[in-house]
Amino acid sequence: MKVLVAMSGGVDSSVAAARLVAEGHAVTGVHLALNRNPDTYRSGARGCCSLEDSLDARRVADLLGVPFYVWDLSERFHADVVTDFVAEYAAGRTPNPCLRCNEKIKFAAVLERGVALGFDAVATGHYARLEQADGESRLYRAADAAKDQSYVLGVLTQAQLRRSLFPLYGSVKADVRAEAAALGLRVAAKPDSHDICFIADGDTAGFLNRQLGERSGEFVDAAGAVVGAHAGHHQFTVGQRRGLRLGVPAADGRPRYVLGIEPVTNRVTVGPHEALAVRSLTGIRPSWAVASPRLGAWRGLVQVRAHGAPLPASIEADGDGVRIELDEPAFGIAPGQAAVTYDGDLVVGASTIATAS
Repeated sequence: MKVLVAMSGGVDSSVAAARLVAEGHAVTGVHLALNRNPDTYRSGARGCCSLEDSLDARRVADLLGVPFYVWDLSERFHADVVTDFVAEYAAGRTPNPCLRCNEKIKFAAVLERGVALGFDAVATGHYARLEQADGESRLYRAADAAKDQSYVLGVLTQAQLRRSLFPLYGSVKADVRAEAAALGLRVAAKPDSHDICFIADGDTAGFLNRQLGERSGEFVDAAGAVVGAHAGHHQFTVGQRRGLRLGVPAADGRPRYVLGIEPVTNRVTVGPHEALAVRSLTGIRPSWAVASPRLGAWRGLVQVRAHGAPLPASIEADGDGVRIELDEPAFGIAPGQAAVTYDGDLVVGASTIATAS
């Protein structure tokens, strides 16, 4: 096939490209320039899509002998990912920008352009498994549970999955690094990225302050008593414990956590850990990774964080939303997070959490 490989400059996408070349596909590498201001590109391993990363990707493409291009998608990335991220925090919700980037950039903008240029598929270094059966592309968890990325791919549609390739699906990370080293790739020992790629210094609260401005507000307990002050509700997320700096300690001396955020009044409610317990979720804007929407009631698993444990649940969906009843309480679930549903290891679909109680 004629395959466009999204090359981030890391070891995973580099080995994915190398495997496709070895299989005889006509491979072209593309690195995505996503920052509107190149002067703010980071160096080192904080995040991805830096100038350093583009140079690493180019060196790998040269070694593999494949064409390589840099595509400037910074305007679309800013509109679809960064602006959405800021707006969600302003509304008191907690978004996942990596999931949104996969949905709007890597498997929408890149795939659209790639298909228009005559490519058969787009490949990435994500750890997830695709199988073709009965005319359907089925997305499953990867073999390496510690690196599984099916959660952040849960928003993909059948049209996108049919033109996607994940060459690392059956590998564990240690083997991928060893393979890169055997191929002579300099990125073999490059650290994984962990931070939000468009926040160069890793200071999410500082970034949001610059975007939204500081606005004095109150911390209150469950009874409504004021227990501290803050400079803006957008600095916090449900389940957060660190950095609260409360002026009034809890009567029992136990730590307190963010329980809720009210953007209109700019109040942040805090309380004990047990008050974070959630059994019921509602999700909006459902999307389906399977060929036919899984409507009605069924038993399955739900995952609410990229590296969270799958939670057994009763699930019921219609055309407008998803209702989830967890078998056991979960803690620190925030509106705005994605709820990805599974049937065993099969990804069924995703929705955005609207309420958690």
